[in-house]
Order: sequence, then C-alpha cells, then structure tokens
Amino acid sequence: MDIFGFKSKKGEHDDNILQHWISPVDGFNHPPLEFYEAVKRELATKKIPQLDMSYVEFAEGGMFSEKRVYLRLMRERLTIDICAAPFGNLYFFSCRTLFVPPVIELWHLLLVGGLFFGFYLILVNYLGVTFAGIAFVTFLAAITQVLRNAMSMGLYQLDTFLVKLAGIGPIYELWFRKETYYRHDTRMLYLSIVPQVVQKLAEEVTAAKGVKLTQQFQRAPILGELYKALPPKTGPEQP
Repeated sequence: MDIFGFKSKKGEHDDNILQHWISPVDGFNHPPLEFYEAVKRELATKKIPQLDMSYVEFAEGGMFSEKRVYLRLMRERLTIDICAAPFGNLYFFSCRTLFVPPVIELWHLLLVGGLFFGFYLILVNYLGVTFAGIAFVTFLAAITQVLRNAMSMGLYQLDTFLVKLAGIGPIYELWFRKETYYRHDTRMLYLSIVPQVVQKLAEEVTAAKGVKLTQQFQRAPILGELYKALPPKTGPEQP
C-alpha cells in the first residue's frame, strides 16, 4: 500500500491495521461519493488540525479487476480508509485505520548527507574553508533547534511538510520531532472521532431509507483477533 510515498512490502493487508469496523446492509443502495462528501462535510465542522482528505482507488482483486473508490484521511502517519460500496445484493460501510511507522533507510541518510555536503561546498566557494566551517556549524545548530521545536513555535505547516517529505520525513520524525502527551492525546482523539462520524452517518443514510444498521463487526486493535459481531444498539439503560 502506497502511503507517504512508500509502499508497504505486504501490500493491502493487515500488517499495518490498527482497527477495522465494517457493517453490511441488506436491501439498501447509496452513491458512495455522496456518502464520502457527507463525511468530509461533517469532519470539516470538527476542524481537525493537519487532516488531509483525498480519494484513492483499490482493485477488488488482481491487476485487471474492477476498482473501488475509497475516501482516505491522513494525519501524521495515521491513515483512515473509508469505503461505502455494493457487494452482490448487499451494501457495506467500512472504516479501516492504519499506522505506517517511520523507517530510516540507507538512501535517506545518503540523500541528507549529499544535501548538506553540497551546501557546505557552496559556502566554501563564497566564504573560504574557515568561515564556511563556522557558518556551516551555525546553520546546523539553527536548523536543529527549528526541527526540534517546530510544533512549539507554531510551525504546523512546516511540520506537516517535513513529515510527508520523502527521504527526510523519517529522519525528522525519529531524530528531531518531540513526542508529547498532547500529541498522543490528539492522535487518540483522531482515531476516535473519525470512526464515530462514519458510523453515525452510515446509520443516518440507512435510516433515511427505512433500513436499520444493526449488524456490525470490528477487529480488535491488538493481537489481530478474529472479527466479532457487536451487539445492536439499544436505548439508554434504565436506572
């Protein structure tokens, strides 16, 4: 699976899946793009920072099989793929959450090293060896401080750009980007809000056509346990 410019070696499989919610519906049909646009509008009201939304296509089977359009939501390295599609006489909604961890490879280091070496040669050409060395060390110290404090300095667009930058993104995340309680908390909120929105809208569009969304399945986020049916929703418990 191609995320952040890199392809998972195992493809569209469960190796990176954190959680997966799916609900089949009988006797129902709905334009997928119309559902996706409703999800986008609802999430826009939440104003989730650093959230990118786009459409992607996945083949149903092999290379020449029909493709299905998914709505992809990306925030940092957490990707949520949403699907609404017919399946035989059924229709289903699904919401799949994936995490692609940053991995530093040799070519990343060679790329960054080459960029810095090229910059140093430019400085030498204009300043000479001695002053170029001083300027280069000063530049490294300054850029290190900026990278380590990009979020606290309010440079959110720079942070988002660096995370997605091929080759440099993994180095920035693993060596410079600080982990905080706030970042962990906001990730958990993101992983909670989006599936809730998808499920709520799925229930609304089916209810509008007189169909009740009852049977739902979800995969446990740990240890890859088998899918288990969730009990249908009931009214609030009586005291």
